[in-house]
Amino acid sequence: MSKVLVLNPDWCKGCGICAAFCPTEALEIVLEKASLKENNQCILCGRCEELCPDYAVFISDTEKHS
Repeated sequence: MSKVLVLNPDWCKGCGICAAFCPTEALEIVLEKASLKENNQCILCGRCEELCPDYAVFISDTEKHS
């Protein structure tokens, strides 16, 4: 089963915590919303999910979000 990082822009307030603590710098804030950088090196460590105060970032099974 594969995993994928899901960003919910409706819940994101653009605080930047996810981007600041990403160990691979895979995230950035664009137009006040979290976004995966192009050609990112996300390792699905879950740090962003753990730290997001608005639950706008989470790791999910790909089958659920196809």
